[in-house]
Amino acid sequence: MKEFIVAIDRLPWIAKLLLALPFLNIVYGIYRLIKGLDRNDLVLIIAGLVWIFAGWAILWIIDLITVILYKKITIFA
Repeated sequence: MKEFIVAIDRLPWIAKLLLALPFLNIVYGIYRLIKGLDRNDLVLIIAGLVWIFAGWAILWIIDLITVILYKKITIFA
């Protein structure tokens, strides 16, 4: 699991930007879920599940903005 987390964290900025687009944003939902499981953080696990099921609708905008401004995704923990 840690390899996946490190791989997503080390992606170039343009790849992170592309993954923040609708329907590709499920990767960030899985990332949050795996990171929450790794940290044993219930809030992050719930955020990951919500992002997987609703991220394509509206939550991708949050990821897109945070990747543009901070060059990383929002973790909420």
